[in-house]
Amino acid sequence: MDDIVQISTEVREALARGRAVVALESTIISHGMPYPQNVETARGVEAVVRENRAVPATIAIFDGAIRVGLSDDEIDRLGSEEGVLKASRRDIGCVIARNATAATTVAATMIGAHLAGIRLFATGGTGGVHRGAQSSMDVSADLPELGRTPVAVVSAGVKSILDIGRTLEYLETLGVPVLTFGSDYFPAFYSRRSGFDAPGRVDTADEAAAALTAHWRLPDAGGALIANPIPRESELEYETAERAIAQAVAEAETRGIRGKEVTPFLLARIVELSGGESLESNIALVRNNAALAARIAGALAADDSGGRSVIGFSDEV
Repeated sequence: MDDIVQISTEVREALARGRAVVALESTIISHGMPYPQNVETARGVEAVVRENRAVPATIAIFDGAIRVGLSDDEIDRLGSEEGVLKASRRDIGCVIARNATAATTVAATMIGAHLAGIRLFATGGTGGVHRGAQSSMDVSADLPELGRTPVAVVSAGVKSILDIGRTLEYLETLGVPVLTFGSDYFPAFYSRRSGFDAPGRVDTADEAAAALTAHWRLPDAGGALIANPIPRESELEYETAERAIAQAVAEAETRGIRGKEVTPFLLARIVELSGGESLESNIALVRNNAALAARIAGALAADDSGGRSVIGFSDEV
């Protein structure tokens, strides 16, 4: 795979030595935040990973190859250049064939991480079942990717612009472990609670690593979702977030925005409607997720045989 997957020297050496490595997505740079906050956040998140004794591996597609571990110049290009594509699983082959530049979604980043041998991936929030999907059939490719690619994703739950209940049901159908860190409640991205119980709970990085190790011993095991609630001091009030989301969703429907353009539009509009509060919350939760992912990656690297933690699961979502 060396012709289409290029791993930076730092990441390659870390993997060869069995060190902790954390994959990071790039759509948050090109499509998730305005410039220059996007570039500043990307560099800040990499710094958080390093502070927690792991090596960051931001992933994107450049010049016909999946790049695992980006330079500062490449991160700046993703954040400042016009026309950067957004690539999910279905787009990777075409982007590579065209020698184009693309930021990778959660699904595409999972693929790049797995090809490189990286097991932990930190992001803001994963995709899921969109509101109104019963008629639009709009379901993120992130979900089936979680069902088949053995990479653990640490996020603040799924994006709160989505139908969280249906997303949890779909993840259950796919056999994806969903573990909330330090809480009995599944988070709602900007808020610590979504109104849904957590299907499972872990309270330490060692417990999370033990659960992942046990999961990956099963036949045909795919990925896992570690839902990490946003820090309390950065939480956006649930009612405030819901009002902004409802208005943004209605505007997207009125304007006929569909497909991969929906999420960037909604996130940008929510920033406007919340007076910038949602952007600050977004930055805080991404950094929080990166720190936790680094600690779990470290626990996996320290003991690949896994621990013997007791993990509690609920019967219903």
